[in-house]
Amino acid sequence: MNVKIESSKIIKPLYEGIPPSTTTHIPFNVFDNVTFDTLMALIYAYRPPTPPTSTIETGLRKTLSIYREWAGRMGEDEHGNRGIFLNDEGVRFIEASVDASLNEVLPLKPSPSMLSLHPSLKDVVELIQVQVTRFTCGSVVVGFTGHHMIADGHAASNFFVAWGQACRGMEIAPLPMNDRAIFRPRDPPLVEYNHAGAEFVSKLVNKELVKVNNDENNEKNIIVHKVHFTLEFLGKLKGHASFMNGKAKTYSTFESLIAHLWRVITKSRDLNALQNTQIRISVDGRRRIIPRVPDEFFGNIVLWAFPTSKVKDLLDEPLHYATKIIHDAITKVDDKYFKSFIDFANDEKVLTRQDLIPSANMKEDSLSPNLEVDSWLRFPFYDLDFGTGCPFVFMPSYYPIEGMMFLVPSFIGDGSIDAFIPLYEHNLTNFKKICYSLDLKAK
Repeated sequence: MNVKIESSKIIKPLYEGIPPSTTTHIPFNVFDNVTFDTLMALIYAYRPPTPPTSTIETGLRKTLSIYREWAGRMGEDEHGNRGIFLNDEGVRFIEASVDASLNEVLPLKPSPSMLSLHPSLKDVVELIQVQVTRFTCGSVVVGFTGHHMIADGHAASNFFVAWGQACRGMEIAPLPMNDRAIFRPRDPPLVEYNHAGAEFVSKLVNKELVKVNNDENNEKNIIVHKVHFTLEFLGKLKGHASFMNGKAKTYSTFESLIAHLWRVITKSRDLNALQNTQIRISVDGRRRIIPRVPDEFFGNIVLWAFPTSKVKDLLDEPLHYATKIIHDAITKVDDKYFKSFIDFANDEKVLTRQDLIPSANMKEDSLSPNLEVDSWLRFPFYDLDFGTGCPFVFMPSYYPIEGMMFLVPSFIGDGSIDAFIPLYEHNLTNFKKICYSLDLKAK
């Protein structure tokens, strides 16, 4: 697929009335500071008829006047607080073309070719970049990159809905809640959990871990494999996961599927039976913190659950075992846990003294023996309608980090799920053989 860049420019917010001040600096909150310090890229594809590029651009400019953080720049204020300057310096907007029909390159697969459908993720100052790529058949692919420290998945999906509203000439509603300073420590603070080793790790330990993983695996070929789980299979999986020793306990489809993938990937990796394996699972704090944080909050409010098991137990025990571990770990990330984290993360003296840095990073080639799952199942990403209908493809870009999974609702719209799973090529053969099997045993 030969993508030709036709134009590249900076566009700025389009205000109604007098523009606001461009000297405001908003410090990051404790959740912003602990999340992934990187750009994330998404791919949308639309069938004709598609809106003119000018509609997409103008709608984005109007939306940036409401979601001003995206049009700003990251930097430190006079006190050394890292955050966002609301200076309206704008976002990058690229127009591109492909001398072929979209059908000629379908299906869109997570491969290096995806990188040509969105702007670069490296050495970028813009917090949002958009690339509109048109095909000869009239189809269009919109590639979006956004900095994770500005917004989590929930907040980003609200932005996409607003962008679509603006393109369709609608009033943006609901409006975002932009107060990042609401997460203040209690007086006195009460740290009830061990956050060093969870959301934070020692700088030295992290450096050594990344080096070991990358040195051991940098010559291995990683393939991002897409797996489709039908609604029928998910139902069977949920039923299987919810039954043990003659007793039934209902778990969610998400918990059941993650438990299944944890077991299948662990089996495919051929790990030592006595080794520990762990999953990093995002937990949205909007509905966990009391009083509840509004869904319209714009920023990051995510912590993680870390279910852990020995490989032998994970594979020898029935699926219910893994599902329960996951369910229990997620349940523990409750109001008390979030508030304990807020108290801990606001104590800069402790973080400095212990030389702690966020454990969330995307610098490793491999997460083995561990996994990470980013679930976009509950976010309305498919609601990005520029005026001619919703996308028929929504997917993450190409992230060849072994063990870093993405879960996305299938475009079929029947409740089925697509999983994007990066694995080493020599493990992928085994994975394909057993990815729909419920009968797994350790060696």
